[in-house]
Amino acid sequence: MGKHRLFEWSGVFAAILYSLLVAMNIGAEFFGFLLLLISAILIGIWAYFCRHHGIFLLQVFYASSGIIGMIRWS
Repeated sequence: MGKHRLFEWSGVFAAILYSLLVAMNIGAEFFGFLLLLISAILIGIWAYFCRHHGIFLLQVFYASSGIIGMIRWS
């Protein structure tokens, strides 16, 4: 697996875990938003190197949402 694919798929799995943690409403929202931030960074790196500019911009928004969520739930 190439370096770019590792960023892509690690980000995808972090996003899946984020979604499940927040949806289950078990009090793990802070950790969920931390996973969202990590996912956005990983997928953002992949998008930047693969020149997917729209996906990169979307990840900037998701990273911002993750930071806001972590602040709100701390």
